Parts: sequence; C-alpha cells; structure tokens
Amino acid sequence: MSDILTSIVEKRKEDIKRLGTSFGFDIPENRLRPLHKFLPQKGVILEVKRASPSKGDISPNLDASQTAISYAKAGAAAISCLTETNYFKGSLDDLMKVCSSLDTRESRNGSPLPAVLRKDFLLSAEEIEVSYRAGADAVLLIARILDTVTIVQMAKAAALHEMTSLIEVRSEEDLEKLKAVSLVVDNKYIVCGVNSRDLATFKIDLLRPVLMLQKIKNIMGDDARVVFESGVTNYECAASVGALGFTGLLLGEAAAKNPELREGLVKAFTTSTATANSEFWRDYAFGVSQAKKTLAKICGLTKIEDAQLAEKHGATFLGFIFADAFPRSLTREDRLEKLLPQLDRLNTKKITVIVDLESEEAKTAIKYVKHGIFDVVQFHKIPYEQVPQELLELPHFFATDSLEEYEKLVSKGEFRVLLDSKILTKTAGQPQSFKTTYEVKWLAGGITPENVQALIEQNHPELIDVSGGIENSETPGIKNHNKLQKLMEEL
Repeated sequence: MSDILTSIVEKRKEDIKRLGTSFGFDIPENRLRPLHKFLPQKGVILEVKRASPSKGDISPNLDASQTAISYAKAGAAAISCLTETNYFKGSLDDLMKVCSSLDTRESRNGSPLPAVLRKDFLLSAEEIEVSYRAGADAVLLIARILDTVTIVQMAKAAALHEMTSLIEVRSEEDLEKLKAVSLVVDNKYIVCGVNSRDLATFKIDLLRPVLMLQKIKNIMGDDARVVFESGVTNYECAASVGALGFTGLLLGEAAAKNPELREGLVKAFTTSTATANSEFWRDYAFGVSQAKKTLAKICGLTKIEDAQLAEKHGATFLGFIFADAFPRSLTREDRLEKLLPQLDRLNTKKITVIVDLESEEAKTAIKYVKHGIFDVVQFHKIPYEQVPQELLELPHFFATDSLEEYEKLVSKGEFRVLLDSKILTKTAGQPQSFKTTYEVKWLAGGITPENVQALIEQNHPELIDVSGGIENSETPGIKNHNKLQKLMEEL
C-alpha cells in the first residue's frame, strides 16, 4: 500500500477506535428489510458518491435517497453507497437512507429494485454484521488491505447472512486471497471486482481488469461474475468494457455528477457485445499477464528478412507503414508486392500503420485487416472522431504525440494508446513527466539499443515501439540486424 490508501485505512482505524464500527450512527438491532440478489446477470452498479481523494468534491450536495431513486429509474442493477467519511464524504446514514427509499419505492411498485452494496474500506467481520443490520445486500472487501485470514472470516460472515461479497482484486497476491475465500464460501455469494484505478496512486489503467479477468475465471470457473470498477466516464468507454465479457460495471463519478448520462451509460454497457477488437484486447491482456519482460513493436518494416529476425527475437508486434509520404512505407516502390506472398511465414501479429483514412494506402491496409492478411490497424495521429464505428470494431489502437489527445483516447475506452513522445529523443532514459490521469504503458520516440535499458528502468513501459533506432540513417526501412538483435537482447 502506498500513501493515499494507507492514509485512508489508518484514519479509519482511528475512527473505529473512537466511535466503534457503527461510527456513532444508530444502527437497528435487527435487519429491517429483505435481502436482494446482487448482480445475478449483466448490469451496471451506479454509485452514491460525493467526493474522492483524486477528484475532490464530485457532488457534495448529493441527496442519497433521491439519487438512489434516480439510479433505479435509470436501470441500475445495483446501487453502491460509499460510507467512508474522511475522503469520500459518505456515511452509514447514507446507506440506510438509500435502503429506505428503495424499499418505499419497491412496496409501491410491487417489483424488486436494485440490490445495495456498501462500499467502504471494511476491516473486520464485525463490520459485516453492522452492514447487514444497516440494510446492505452486499459488501466490498478489498483484498489489498486485508490479510488472508481476515478476508476469509469476513466473506464467511457475509455468506452466513446470505449477503454477497464483492471481492476486489488487482494483484497476484490478491488472487491467492480470492482462492482461499473460494474454498470455503459458495460462489453464489462471491462477485469479483477489479479496479482500473490503483488505490495507491489513483492512476487508471483500463486494461488492468481485462488482464485479471481470465485469471479470476481460472480460480472461480467460467461462470464467475466479474465487475469492471472505475475509469468509465462516457458511452464509448462503457460499450468497450461491455464487449469484453464483464458481468458488471461500477460507475462512480460519471453517474453521480451527470444525471443526464445515467440511462445511456447503463444501456451502452448492457447492450454491448463482443467484436473483433474486444477479442484482440482480451488475447493481448492474457499475453501481457504471461510476459516476463517489456514487449516490443518493431515498426517501419519493409523486408521479410527483417520481420523474421524481429519475430525470432520475440517481438510482440510487427509494424508496416501504409503511407506513401513516409520513406518506410510498404506501399513505395514494389515492397508490398514482394512482401505479400511471404506474409504467411510470419506468426507474429502484423500491424498496418495508417495516417489518413481517405488515402488509397489506408483503404488498402484496412481491406487487408478485414481479410485477415494483416491483423491490426494503427491509427497514427488520426483523431478519434474521424474513425467510423465499423473500423473501431476491427482490432486497432491509436498513436499520438499529444498528452491531451492521449487522455481523450483512453477515456473513450482505448485500452492502449501508443504515446509517441518526442521528448525521449532529447532525454532518452530520463524520467518523463506524464501528467495524466492514466498510466502511460506504450512508448515510442528516440528509442535505441543504447538507451532502452535506462528508459525501462525509469518509465517501466509495458511495450516500446522502435523503428529508426535500429536502422542506419542512410537506409530508412532497412533494419540493421546487429542493432535489432542488440535491442531485443537488452529487453
């Protein structure tokens, strides 16, 4: 745990010592409402949330009761109520008000309304009992802040009350704790959650839940219910997440702050289905989870011999440029004609790099991806708004040299964006100041065999993109085999 999360937990311990697990609120001696099933099928969890450590005030004047009814009307499958006071400005009083307002509406309408999740940094089985009596149908258990014995005790206590535990995992250590819980608690009382936001740094990595998805299923079985938590703020991102096979999506800030978006966000997630792009990212995430080194995309390839050498040394992607204006373009001279008959000799994913959707070269590249001759489209410095939905459903990613554009692209549900950071050319291997909400995982720009180690040590990229750094300056598009081999050995 790092500073933010440690501070939250330590402050909470102090409050419990002073006020008890009821935090000074009058909790009923016995539960007053029936239990509701938590996320039995695909749906969205909307969150009653006033503030957060990363955003400050989000909706400080939020009325918990009215917000819960609004969420129910928007089609929420469940409602999460933050009860942490110091950093999120919630309380157990909010939880009880949410439950009461839903019960009143349910009795009038005659049909069950959303289940209620108590979201907090719970620390003991005693807090499960308080949550049950206060009306919660489910509780959040954050594996990162609980040891194995404690999380097992808490999940068992919840199951005894027929409550669901939403167990949040993010690391291999967390998965071991989940495994321990699954051995003693029936799966029907367990839902897993993966937070795209690192609770230590509050940086977001949208691919993190995808990376964990299959690992959770390996423990819990293919019918495991998994929730994507945090980071989704718009319809496009909700749809991207919905296509990946998650049972649930937890929306906090976007739901609390933007009433007009609630129904659309629910619909975007619940109606989204798998695409070729979502399948590509699920496969990629699984590959990343198995990798023991920084991955490499070798770009600007024009010869089969260079591509084969890159593949031999473990490149993850092979990049081919389809833009006549660039000296490394595969469409110049007769390079494409020579290479096409030899592509079946390559097993590595082949990327087509395009810079102008209207160009004939780009149209050719897209056709090749649609027909499976190449695998993925790289939209290089092409604005998101210009790319039609049909092409967004193809395996793809974007590349940009603007941090502002980087933020926008990731916010739209682009799980990885290649940041072409020209600053690396001048200060390769030095710490980079990426002032962004999102973690920077893919880097390009000025990377060579000589600076790659320092770059990795300072910036910890998941993947690097290299082109000119492994060429002789007088022959762009022709890789220097010694430089290529040295780069891959450095990785």
